Amino acid sequence: MRLSASPLLLPAVASAALAIASQAGAQDITSAYTDLAADKTCTTYAAADPNEGGDWANLVCDGYRGYPVFLFYGDARESLFYGFPPAGDLAPVWESFGPFNSTGPKIEWRLERKGERTVPFATIHRWFVSDPYDETQNIEVLVVEKVGQPHERDGCAVGYVVASGNPNANEKARTIADMQAREFACGADQPVIDQGSVPVPPFRRAEN
Repeated sequence: MRLSASPLLLPAVASAALAIASQAGAQDITSAYTDLAADKTCTTYAAADPNEGGDWANLVCDGYRGYPVFLFYGDARESLFYGFPPAGDLAPVWESFGPFNSTGPKIEWRLERKGERTVPFATIHRWFVSDPYDETQNIEVLVVEKVGQPHERDGCAVGYVVASGNPNANEKARTIADMQAREFACGADQPVIDQGSVPVPPFRRAEN
């Protein structure tokens, strides 16, 4: 199992530069929203045998216009993959937070026009992560992900924006998505983080 190196922080100057640069192409990028509900929009295709113990399940869920969402659950933690995973791999790299966590019911897809098609290139999804210092509280984090395309099949976390105590968190997440996701090299490039007044909970990327 290989763990990634530490991610890069997004200082205020870099954040402002990204915001200015993103304005030029903003008119070509739009958002769409889909629902995620394990009991309604997902199908379980693998799970722990209740007679053998264990606490895990792999689900495939409805996404955006044929782009699926894979949800991997284990020990009160989740890892998600948006779009088309590597060929033949229905359990790609595990990316999640160390503390107990869960994802929200709404996914934002960032879309761009390619001829007559509208293609999703990134997602923004709100996570609820148990505070490492107070398990009765959650830290909300917007996770920006690169969407796996039918031919490239390359998807992963691009950035983390703490929503708790971080003004304009949604706009910051969209800026990271629009400026970073399409050219992001999964497994090589380091995700950007914007933590505001609350630190990003510890997270990891682990090869299966």
